[in-house]
Amino acid sequence: MTGVPASAAGGTGRRPAPGAKLGAAAVDQASLWNIANILTMIRLVLVPGFVFLLLAEGGYDPAWRAWAWAAFAVAMITDIFDGHLARTYNLVTDFGKIADPIADKAIMGSALICLSWLGELPWWVTGVILGRELGITLLRFWVIRYGVIPASRGGKLKTLVQGTAVGMYVLALTGALATMRFWVMALAVVLTVVTGLDYIRQAVVLRRAGRAAERAAR
Repeated sequence: MTGVPASAAGGTGRRPAPGAKLGAAAVDQASLWNIANILTMIRLVLVPGFVFLLLAEGGYDPAWRAWAWAAFAVAMITDIFDGHLARTYNLVTDFGKIADPIADKAIMGSALICLSWLGELPWWVTGVILGRELGITLLRFWVIRYGVIPASRGGKLKTLVQGTAVGMYVLALTGALATMRFWVMALAVVLTVVTGLDYIRQAVVLRRAGRAAERAAR
């Protein structure tokens, strides 16, 4: 005897049907396959295909570079939509939280490294952009117990300009367009550094506030 009424234990007092637990687990597992996560998976799959297209025929064939740009553009577009869909329709999952930033950094990192390897982009530019991305990721983990650093408008602008600049370098541009992409990339580097410093400031403020709250609680 437990002293708990049957209605409180589950309404009927009978054991749940054998398939009930399995059904709930199936629903939880199915939630992984939502449209936002599928777009993230597509972006991950596009990474090796993009690298192959960019480096095909020595990496300098305009036709192959155009196909590589198309793959890069699809990846950037899915990056915009998967996050928006996840937030709008409450499709946020643990998989998405991990896979989405990995997919973002994988496509951008592979593009930068390949372009530098081909000699079209200075290695220091690749180092600054990738170093900033890695540093901010580590910074978020450093302050995660105190809160989350939200994406700023400057950060979103940086992502847009960075994607535009890299996309222009992926294409085999010449003349005025080649000059334009240089300045777009220069703007991307400036935004990368400025927004990175702003994230550092936010992280320091957030950590100090969190530690002060902890001391006050003691």
